[in-house]
Amino acid sequence: MYRIVASDMDETFLDGRHEIPPANLEALARMRELGVLFVPSSGRGYLSIMDNFADVDPALMEGTYVLSYNGANINRFGDPTPLCESELDHELADELWALGIEHGLGLHAYTPDCHIYVRDLTDSEQAYLASLKRIVEYDEPNLDEFPVISKLLFMKEDLDWLHEFAENEVRPLLKGRAELTYSSGRYLEVIPVGANKGTGLVKLAQMLGIDVSETIGIGDSANDLEMIEAAGLGVGVANITDDVRPLCDVVLKTRGEDGAFMELVDEVIVPSMGN
Repeated sequence: MYRIVASDMDETFLDGRHEIPPANLEALARMRELGVLFVPSSGRGYLSIMDNFADVDPALMEGTYVLSYNGANINRFGDPTPLCESELDHELADELWALGIEHGLGLHAYTPDCHIYVRDLTDSEQAYLASLKRIVEYDEPNLDEFPVISKLLFMKEDLDWLHEFAENEVRPLLKGRAELTYSSGRYLEVIPVGANKGTGLVKLAQMLGIDVSETIGIGDSANDLEMIEAAGLGVGVANITDDVRPLCDVVLKTRGEDGAFMELVDEVIVPSMGN
């Protein structure tokens, strides 16, 4: 029996407009009936995740938690004060911001108040972010204005190029001060050491006295990998990236944007209730 479903948001639980498909709202109600805790998990900040649930019946999310900034922060749903949080080494963040400017890359810098400071975005990236709040254009050459940076990412619509850039330019600067992951087929993310969705899920399970074997981690890309591996059952939606697909215990037939969570309930969660 599974007691927690930790789910990535973009490309997994949400559709292309960053909205919850009707089938997934139905699945939330069904999981509530079954006593399964649904835990949103995202690389975005807590308030940004909460925006996605603004029109959802609060009863469906009562008593649950939120993993934000790739699991670096854990919040009770509805409470903006994190139970735990991590931050990026500020000197490193400044170095990487300058490196991104040098290469003409799109940049995002995330702060604890859940703003995303961006520069040099392509038209397609601006369109992709259009439905999100707290996006601020920021053209300064450094991040001195912000005492704390929660994470930073580089954006380019060529993931192979980003992989080469990471190995040749970014990783040599890390020196144990941060870790790398990838998401949405366009982002190279720099996150605090030890902060990933897997460690966040394990920490939450320990806080709640739930064995990690009773958890499901579901996602679509590399920044979900640790969560998929750490969970009792690792699940990919149909659009899971090829690098993560072989590491999933189950891959659903439904794409995230089409509302895959009723399939998860019917084909995975309900059958487990008999075990």
